[in-house]
Order: sequence, then structure tokens, then C-alpha cells
Amino acid sequence: MKLSKPLQALVIIALLVIASLYIVLPQQIGSISRPFFPIKIGGLDLSQELPLKQGLDIRGGLQVVLTAHMESIEEVDRQSALDSLKNKIERRVDLYGVSESTVKTAVNGQDYRVIVEIPVDVADTLQALSLIGETAKLEFALPQYLAGETATDEATFAGFTPTDLTGADLKIAEVTFETENRLPGVSLTFKESGREKFQKLTKENIEKPIAILLDGEAVTMPIVRQEITGGQAQITGSFTVEEAKSLTVQLNAGALPVPVSVISQKNIPATLGADSIRKSIIAGGIGLLMVIVFMIGNYGKMGIIASVSLVLYGLFTLALYKIIPVVLSLPGIAGFLLSVGMAVDSNILIFERYKEEIRAGRGWQVALELAFGRAWDSIKDANTATIITGLILFNPLEWSFLNSSGAVRGFALTLILGILISLFTGIYVTRNLLRVFYHGKNQTPKKL
Repeated sequence: MKLSKPLQALVIIALLVIASLYIVLPQQIGSISRPFFPIKIGGLDLSQELPLKQGLDIRGGLQVVLTAHMESIEEVDRQSALDSLKNKIERRVDLYGVSESTVKTAVNGQDYRVIVEIPVDVADTLQALSLIGETAKLEFALPQYLAGETATDEATFAGFTPTDLTGADLKIAEVTFETENRLPGVSLTFKESGREKFQKLTKENIEKPIAILLDGEAVTMPIVRQEITGGQAQITGSFTVEEAKSLTVQLNAGALPVPVSVISQKNIPATLGADSIRKSIIAGGIGLLMVIVFMIGNYGKMGIIASVSLVLYGLFTLALYKIIPVVLSLPGIAGFLLSVGMAVDSNILIFERYKEEIRAGRGWQVALELAFGRAWDSIKDANTATIITGLILFNPLEWSFLNSSGAVRGFALTLILGILISLFTGIYVTRNLLRVFYHGKNQTPKKL
């Protein structure tokens, strides 16, 4: 039997609720341990419990102070070199997916420093230091053996001969997974000049090994079977997903403009105490409860359904925060709470329009459909304006004259996500729940 469109939508909503609960609920609830099914989507392993990441102000983090060695830089160029260094480190941190971080510079005489603060749960100390200060040097080289010997297990290795193909020819590096065993690796795509070099290199070395070197160490030495014209190469080896991701960040971000060294590192405490966090959660809960009471008191059955959609909005949002993942700080929480109020704003517009249609003498089903249709223009325009503002704050194109890191972007991200999810729950979810569960009374037109 074919289901009606509202019932089909109800099935989709139910599946989304189940999936969200699977992501949100902890693996251990009291003494009960629930099973996790082996679900993997790319690099996202849903068979493991996904943590809700917290920002510097809530969780604390790691502070690393770097000194920039400017001896080889002209005096007049040192400030611009420091700014370029700051931007490179910010890019690395952002590419790795670390939000809510701060990167600042400080100058004292001839002492040029960069101060980096990142949330503690993003990476351990060694990984963070590697991400911030090291440069992955990519080279392609030809392995050499003693005279008369070829590349076999018994051959005597004599070193590498560098080629003209280097990391400077790289266009982009991406994390990939092998088809057969799903082991992580790194895919390299070269620029036009690099594509020609790579094609020439493979053409001249068919049935010979080519070594891919990172920081002077051979990661892999594949045998060239044929000329490669696509300008792509694969780095495979005993990578973990995190190591492959870190490597792509370093390769994509490029070399640092000046050499740096770590002069201090320390753990920094959360700037918000547990009491402040608890009070923020209580305030958010009270606000949510007041919104639900208002909706039910003002709109009755329709308000109850809108409140159910609001609860689902919170569930879907939390699941998405874990999947992306979003690093929550106090500004991010503020963005979420602001979007909660906006989540019911669309329903208020629709319900008021519904009342007008009923007063005009239309049946409740017709009035309901007209209310959603005619209120959509106002809802769309209002939310589009807010999304544009959020995008300006988030600065996805990394425009230099706008903010490019820090807590403002966290606020903007949670606000944008909240608006998009609220449009889904406020329009799609509420509308189909009303179609299935709400039955109003038809209004008889008054006779003049």
C-alpha cells in the first residue's frame, strides 16, 4: 500500500529521529551499555561514541609560544613576515578543523612571537606542536643502487637522486581511503607545471621505483607501471586517519615564511567555571521552557506540535554538532540559544496567518496550507538576511578585512546551522505533523 505524502514525510522524520538519537545518546547510560553498530561514512566512524567538543573557555587548552627567527629578514619586512606567519598558522589550524582557537602576535624590540591557543581535546601536545610549527617537505626522488644492481630485495641501496618535482608543484592534497582495505592515505593533485613534470618522470621510469619523500624520509616507493598523464599520485603507508589529515594540512598550508621554534608551552585553564556553565545551561533550559509554555498557551494543539518540533530541532542540532564537529564555547552556545527563539518564529508567523485565514471563513485544511504558503516569503527573507550576516561573521572565504578566527566564528557557525535546521523543523516537520495529527474546526462564514 502506497503511503500518502504526509505519512511518507512522517517516516522520514522518524528515521532522522532514530539516527540522531543513535549519535547523541552516550554508549553507557548508568549501568546499561547500548550496542553501537559498525557504521563508517568516509573518515567518520559512527561505531564509536562521538564526543561533543568544547572550546577554550569551557574546557581549557594548550598555549604554545613560538619565536620567529628574523635574522635573514630585512628590518622593514619583519612585521609583514610576522603577519604572514600568523596567517599561515591560522590556516593550518583552521584546515585541521580546530575552531575556537586564537592566534596572536607580540613584538618586543627584536623579539617576534606568535602565541597560539587551541582547545585541549583537539589533539595531544606532540600532535599540536607538529601541526603548528613543522613543515612537511614533499619531494620526488629516484632511488639509486650500486652499479649493475636493480631494485630488488637483495639490491644494495645507495641513496636518492632528487628530481625537479617537489611540493611547490602541488595543487591540493586530500585524505583518501584504499578501495580494498580502507586504509587511509593521501592523494596528491599537481598544478599544470607539476602535471607535466610528473608525466615526464613516470614516462622515463616505467618498471622502475619512484620514491616519495617527506622531510627526507621515504614514505613509499611505488613501481611505475605506465606513464601517468592525470597529474595525480597516491601516498600510502601505515597512516592513521589523524596522521593522514595532519599531513594534508601541512602540505596544503605550505611552508612557514620564517623558521620558528617553541619557547614555551603550557596548559591553560577554562576561563568559565563549572558554576558559570551550569547557570548558562539552566538559563537556556528556562528559556526553552518559557517558549514552549507560550506556544501551547497561545496556540493550543498547534502549539503542542510546534513544541515537539522544537524538541526535535534541539536533537537534530546536537547530532549535527557531533558529526561536523562543532567546538562549543560560550559564544557558540549563545548562537544556539538565539536560534532556538528563531526556530519558533516561523511557526508564529504561520499560526497567525492561519488564524486570519480561518477568520476569512476558510476550512482549516485549506487555511493551514495557505498559511504555510503565504508566510513563506516573510520567513525566507528574514532568515536569508540573518544567514548573510552569519556568513559575514564566519568569513568562509578568508577575506583579510574580516575576522578569520576565534570565538566570533563559533557564534556565527552555530547561528547559521541553527537557522538552517530551524527552517527544516519549522516548515517541513511542523507542517507534516499538523497534516497528520491536527484536526481543526471548520469556520462557517458569517452572512451579511
